[in-house]
Amino acid sequence: MVLSPKQKEEAYNSIIGFLGSEGHDDAAKIVAKAVGVDMESFDSKKFSSLLEKKLTSVVRLQKKVLTLEEQLKDATEELAHPSQKKTTGDPADWTPHAPPKHECIGHRSPITSVAFHPSFTQIASGSEDATIKLWDYERGEFEQTLKGHTKAVNDVCFNKDGSLIASASSDSTVKLWNTSSYSCTKTLQGHEHTVSSVSFDSSDEVVLSASRDKTIRIFQVATGICSKVLLGHSDWVRQALFSPDGNLIISCSSDHSVRVWDRKQGECKHALTGHEHVVEGIAIAPTAANERILSCLYPEGMHPSVSNVVFCASVSRDKTVIVWEVVSGQKLCQLIGHDNWVRGAVWHPLGKSLFTCSDDKSIIIWDMATKKKRKAIKGHKHFVSAIAAHPKCHYVATGSVDLKLNIWECS
Repeated sequence: MVLSPKQKEEAYNSIIGFLGSEGHDDAAKIVAKAVGVDMESFDSKKFSSLLEKKLTSVVRLQKKVLTLEEQLKDATEELAHPSQKKTTGDPADWTPHAPPKHECIGHRSPITSVAFHPSFTQIASGSEDATIKLWDYERGEFEQTLKGHTKAVNDVCFNKDGSLIASASSDSTVKLWNTSSYSCTKTLQGHEHTVSSVSFDSSDEVVLSASRDKTIRIFQVATGICSKVLLGHSDWVRQALFSPDGNLIISCSSDHSVRVWDRKQGECKHALTGHEHVVEGIAIAPTAANERILSCLYPEGMHPSVSNVVFCASVSRDKTVIVWEVVSGQKLCQLIGHDNWVRGAVWHPLGKSLFTCSDDKSIIIWDMATKKKRKAIKGHKHFVSAIAAHPKCHYVATGSVDLKLNIWECS
């Protein structure tokens, strides 16, 4: 492989930067002289960590290649011997089962959030130790730490193609991170207190954030500018999410309410009440799940059009979960089963189940057809503070105050 002049220049600079960062100044000067780099104008800060980042990116890509080769081998064998293909049952019935496949340990403080990469076998975890860690969830291996926040990281999420991570922090900022270079590309400012949640819209052009300053903000990804502020909650806004079509914003708060906003107008359409304590979080059902949820929660022949519904589950310190249809503002059911604060929720991608996590150290799988607990699993020794599901429900991940990120296989 022949490197272009620009690639050669970057390679030289990264080697010189690495030697300098390791204290080998004389060696760095010798290399610089040999390749014609002027050390007087050399940006050591820019290039000191570039070689390390390049090498770790190569390792991650090598792992991905190995994984794809294994998947190709399996697929080839299945095509050659179709009768030997394993029966895994209806994917709609897949749920996590104990024990966890991996227990990932590395954070020094409680884990606050987890998010799956949309394509790669990668998962991100945010923590009160002010860092974001990236892991290979199939192998249970640590990959990288992202540092930049000065206080707890409260939420993390990937954009649609996985090229960016957004993080929300108690340092009152939102940061955007490039997942190839592991570098912070923008710091979004405007909130006056802890930022508790962050999410992208379906276009990946804007970021939505919720804060203890009682506001919800919309930031432009390209410029970092705040284009809109939503006011209405009377207390800490714990989480805010876009509806799948991007026309609505749904939020929850310490004021015990869930609010539904018109994104374009910035006005509150519904204030949904039913919880008796702080609403810790919400989960919006994916569009693919709507038809099954409709059949589960409405009498036959009486449900609205599948194209005109958005289902949301809210979880609260009152130990309950409420399922809402937010376009109409209708409360559909309340799920009771946890013995302590409910901290997070995520829908099964096909809508038959809802997964919730709690300070009672458990994960509960709720059956939407019966509106009852299907099963509860335990694997953490302390409060379970975060939960996420793989887009195809191959895995569920949970984060805990016990400092562990658990990866649960689904079947």
